[in-house]
Amino acid sequence: MTPEWDVTIVGCGPVGAFAANLLGRAGLRVLVLDRDAAPYALPRAVHVDHEMLRLLADADLLAPLEGLLLPADGHLHIGADHGVIRYLSAAGKPRPFGYANDYFFYQPELEAVLRAGLARHPNVTLRLCCEVTGLEVLGDQARLALTGGESINTRWVLGTDGARSTVRKALGVTLDDLDFEEPWLVVDAEVDGPISFPALTGVAEGANLQCLSVMMCDPSRPATIVPGRGNHRRWEFMLLPGEDDAQMSRPETVAALVAPWVQGANHRIIRAATYRFHGLVATDWRVGPVLLAGDAAHQTPPFFGQGMCHGLRDVANLAWKLELVLAGQADATLLDSYQAERDAQVRHVIGKAIEAGKYICVLDPEEARARDVRVRAQQDIRTAAELIAPIASDLVGAGAGERFINPVVRADGGLFDAVTGGGWVLLSRGEAALSAEAGAVLARLGARQLVLSRDVADPEGHLAAWLGARDAAHVLLRPDFYTAALAASAPQMSAEITRLGRALGLTQPAAAQAASS
Repeated sequence: MTPEWDVTIVGCGPVGAFAANLLGRAGLRVLVLDRDAAPYALPRAVHVDHEMLRLLADADLLAPLEGLLLPADGHLHIGADHGVIRYLSAAGKPRPFGYANDYFFYQPELEAVLRAGLARHPNVTLRLCCEVTGLEVLGDQARLALTGGESINTRWVLGTDGARSTVRKALGVTLDDLDFEEPWLVVDAEVDGPISFPALTGVAEGANLQCLSVMMCDPSRPATIVPGRGNHRRWEFMLLPGEDDAQMSRPETVAALVAPWVQGANHRIIRAATYRFHGLVATDWRVGPVLLAGDAAHQTPPFFGQGMCHGLRDVANLAWKLELVLAGQADATLLDSYQAERDAQVRHVIGKAIEAGKYICVLDPEEARARDVRVRAQQDIRTAAELIAPIASDLVGAGAGERFINPVVRADGGLFDAVTGGGWVLLSRGEAALSAEAGAVLARLGARQLVLSRDVADPEGHLAAWLGARDAAHVLLRPDFYTAALAASAPQMSAEITRLGRALGLTQPAAAQAASS
């Protein structure tokens, strides 16, 4: 039975909408289903990192967000004595990835931009008020039952329908519990004026508290204060033992918790809700023609602000692979690499978030004081954006798997990606005399071959330094901006590219067959 759609996306939150933009750009027949009539009108996710801005720019979705993103100056953790125990400043630091490490946004505005982007692609259809009521795997395709008795056939299903995913439940996929669960109250408000802070000690001179995310590691009640674009602000308050969710969500309770921070400034609470912060990862991200992404596949404590970032990474990893498979250029087994690459990366970051959560959520005063001493003594402290581990799979060569940098390469401030145009890119220090078979693989992938200095300037030396630090003369980049292969010589890179072609399951072109015979 011929499927009506190449990919059906269930759930049009930020992750589903971003996936639809990427797959629509690839020319695939995409159906997006969402059970609601409009995007959720209140903020949920509030943070993205530099990698997300790069992905949005690649999909031509960053320009409409200009003025809607607040770059953060860093992160500040305050201990039990109201003194600084950890300060990660971004002020004045180089930006090898092209953007600031952290940005804050207002989710309804981001979703509006993502959905508006779908109008660029006549091959993408968005259906609202349409709920999936059943899912049946039929060999290499699937059938979805919809409200009203309708059913559709689709080659692939992408479940981006959130933590309570209907798709995941229909597949019978379970969640691996990473042993962290703490109750918190999340409060969003519009505040006309600066936030007030208690008397803090040890804050660096010139630090702008209004543009820092501040974690109060106070055993009397741990709390987070997060900046936002415009007059949006967020607080997260840990619920103490014995406190009731309903009681803590009452307007008078919320007002009392927020009062010390607003100090009489005009403000309006727009949302107050209790959550269980936990770490969960689906055991299976692919079941035949059905794939899970975003909160349907994993959930993380928010201490690093990586929840939505994880989901956008998921679909950036998937999109180019689905394009190759649906174009008949690669076997469907290529999709097995999705969980192999993403699961370990997600678990690593969730593990670090849980570690942070365990030291933030300390309620015993003595233990908190000991924690403060220990944290102040730590040296190699990294931001969330720096904690993203390399990926690993059969598609990734030795020493590869990192996110490649995206420095300024033009006098007008243009970044590396603006010169390469994205996609597959082979960057070399000099001309790369590749084997015929390797050249054929690059041709199949539509890769661009660029030479440093000749094709790409390096005014700040970031590209040369990156290659030099890895003793590499050549680096092959994937469409999701991770490195696929590194090599010190053209013959080594030829071998790496040939190996990659086989790992991708590419059909060997006739020219390559002749060259290798």
